Amino acid sequence: MRKPLLERSCRDCTLCCDLPDIDELDKPANTLCRHCVRDEGCIAYAARPATCRDFLCAWRTDVALGAEWEPRLSHMMVYRQGDQLTVLVDPRHQGAWREAPYQGQLRAWAAQAAAIGGYVIVWVGDEVFKVEG
Repeated sequence: MRKPLLERSCRDCTLCCDLPDIDELDKPANTLCRHCVRDEGCIAYAARPATCRDFLCAWRTDVALGAEWEPRLSHMMVYRQGDQLTVLVDPRHQGAWREAPYQGQLRAWAAQAAAIGGYVIVWVGDEVFKVEG
């Protein structure tokens, strides 16, 4: 597990409690977790499952993601799974990933990932897109 960058914190971001599906909590994607208060955080923080305790989005751990990728600003949550980079887009901001500077950065990351057999995918609601570099 990557260590968090000390200068970055979740503050009132709750995208990781909303966008991904979380099997342990029987929570579907794009549905706020029953333990979460939007823009505040988890009311079961001390008792949250390991899946939640162990997760940090890439913005929290990777200095390569600039300030523009802060989830509360970008309306996107980025995380890595091996050679795959996954971007979950807040359905309330469906086109965010196609705007500057995000689209250009996603394409650059896709080209880098392709060189090692990886790829970048973007989820917007139930739609998935593979980004080409």
